[in-house]
Amino acid sequence: MSSSAAVPGTPPGHSPGSRRLALVGGSLGNLVEWYDWFVYASFAIYFADSFFPGDDPTTKLLNTAGIFAVGFLMRPVGGWILGRAADRHGRKSALTLTVTLMSVAALLIALAPTYGRAGYLGAVVLLLARLLQGLSIGGEYAASATYLTEASARNRRGLGSSFQYVSMTCGQLLGLAVLITLQHTLTTAQLESWGWRIPFALGALFSLLVYWLRRRLTETAAFTEESGADAGPDSARGTLAALWQHRREAGLVMALTLGGTVAYYTYTTYLTKYLIGSAGMAKSTATLVSFTALAAFALLQPLAGALSDRIGRRPLLITFAVGCTVGTYPIMTALGSASSYWPALGLSLLALVIVTGYTSINAAVKAELFPTRVRALGVALPYAIANALFGGTAEYVALWFKDGGHEKLFFWYVSGCALVSLVTYVLMRDTRDATLSRAEAATDADTGPDRARTRAVR
Repeated sequence: MSSSAAVPGTPPGHSPGSRRLALVGGSLGNLVEWYDWFVYASFAIYFADSFFPGDDPTTKLLNTAGIFAVGFLMRPVGGWILGRAADRHGRKSALTLTVTLMSVAALLIALAPTYGRAGYLGAVVLLLARLLQGLSIGGEYAASATYLTEASARNRRGLGSSFQYVSMTCGQLLGLAVLITLQHTLTTAQLESWGWRIPFALGALFSLLVYWLRRRLTETAAFTEESGADAGPDSARGTLAALWQHRREAGLVMALTLGGTVAYYTYTTYLTKYLIGSAGMAKSTATLVSFTALAAFALLQPLAGALSDRIGRRPLLITFAVGCTVGTYPIMTALGSASSYWPALGLSLLALVIVTGYTSINAAVKAELFPTRVRALGVALPYAIANALFGGTAEYVALWFKDGGHEKLFFWYVSGCALVSLVTYVLMRDTRDATLSRAEAATDADTGPDRARTRAVR
């Protein structure tokens, strides 16, 4: 027996060095994904003129926003296609494919011809790029969540999977840093002419680096075992029929995602607009509040993930849901009156501390719900559907309520979504002790009934 297999909680075939590489390679793709996602939304005001003719700037932004929304619609499709690929052909191959799609999409946007040179061909290229980004991000979440969870030591899955949101948040911070840098080094005319292409060219380069790292990854022991057991043309790995056998778990993923994704988008992507539009804060101050709060949020993720490895997942999830259900209205109301940096930062940090109870461990919880043969698809498809329906529409719902003169109803909407998830967390079992591989099940059998886990490998 190898040394790695002899130590309880250590994934067979993963040395400490390979697990560190798995952590970096598995999570960096999220950084690039969210960097690309952020820079498209942020730089739209600079490149809208390049692809859509006319004198109405609002119409141009609506056109670019419509193409942005297509990315959300494609996420369930990407979750299905790439989740299936991860279950049938391996986590490593799926991770390599997602980052390839990222690189191609970013490069397409960077090189897209303007309306003045090629008419609406540039808009078509932009649309194609967003389709690819939507496919990629739909599969990236599940592939990386599954890989990080399976590749982590058994008693450190919460910690390992927490780096998914560390990297996602760092991607937003990187995009924000590029935006601030270009705004201070180029004129508005230069940004609108050619400067907007720079962040997308950088995104393509970042993707190539992640591709190189992911080619060096080791496949997880859980998938290798399952692949050997189910090899053959009749394998049911990664099929919708196999997922249907675990429809209860798929429903759980949607329900536990609902509150978390709405809260996350509310206190990250929508926060800056809310501080500017509702609190009347200066754009530079609101941007600084968001940047500082997100940086602290990223640092909190591993701490909360490690805590869940000690006390379980449900206590953190329940704490998040209770805090979000009862705290959203007073926090958002207070933020609406915060006109200076420090009060806004304090309230934003309070909100993000609450949200950390979900973000730090949700990847591990979802992966721990499913057996290996359908784990990636089980995480990908229901998560992508819930995210597209509720996370992707959170900002639109907020602005819709605001436009109708009932902005505070959105606060109750966020609380209601969190309440649904709270009921789910209370009723579901804790997944911390789930066995993810046959080797873990054998370890449980060898160490006696006192180490029996909450469910067997199926």
